[in-house]
Amino acid sequence: QMQLVEFGGGSAQAGVSLRLSCAVSGGTSSSYAMGWFRQAPGKERDFVAAISRNGGTRYADSVKDRFTISRDNAKNTVYLQMNSLKPEDTAVYYCAARLTFSSVQVVIRPDEYLYWGQGTQVTVSS
Repeated sequence: QMQLVEFGGGSAQAGVSLRLSCAVSGGTSSSYAMGWFRQAPGKERDFVAAISRNGGTRYADSVKDRFTISRDNAKNTVYLQMNSLKPEDTAVYYCAARLTFSSVQVVIRPDEYLYWGQGTQVTVSS
């Protein structure tokens, strides 16, 4: 059964960097479009970044030029490098996967993802 587990969350000061990892098991990550979403208290789950099977990427405007999504299919892992963190980046971050035959499809809508991790908390203080 496909499972996603996020690692790397924690507390950080504004301006520093964190890297989140999403380990995929029960499936081959190279067959999936992957994404990162986040949810702050009292808010909806928002798109952060997505990557296609062949490495195409897309970002939310709020994180563009600060965050980088990448994937290592040999390790069945997807990463989210977060630089220049801001207090408004505080949220629970979720990894998601969608099985797709397309190598170029980048999926940004949460309702198009079938598999989700349990989330990892990122807290940024000023």
